[in-house]
Amino acid sequence: MRVMVLAKATQASEAGTPPTMEAFEAMERFTEELVAAGVLVAGAGLKNSGAAKRIVFEGPERTVIDGPFVESKELVAGFSIWEVKDMDEAVAWARRSPNPMPGRSEIEIRPFFEAQDMAQALDLEVPAPQGGERGALGVA
Repeated sequence: MRVMVLAKATQASEAGTPPTMEAFEAMERFTEELVAAGVLVAGAGLKNSGAAKRIVFEGPERTVIDGPFVESKELVAGFSIWEVKDMDEAVAWARRSPNPMPGRSEIEIRPFFEAQDMAQALDLEVPAPQGGERGALGVA
């Protein structure tokens, strides 16, 4: 199962405060563990919301809103995609993650919709992917 791990922004990350060297090194070690275990698919840190744009859709209208955005607790500071056997394994890995920022931080774990999930929702039959092939929706 694939999950997206969202590192929530903090006041410090939104202010552009970098992690300490110790915290950065701890995150590097953790990332190396994820890679060695074959869990990490992709990941990246994100610039603060001052560099962001939001597009609001309302019917045919589109409105562009420039950052920064007010509520840092609703923002994402980074993400990674993990391949795990189940949500319990994802939680076990996330609990081992170092806290890169001072004070309270949050990680949110969300499973991806896979081809089988979409097929079930649409009442379709989708064959299971074979040997790493991607399904009809581009997912394994």
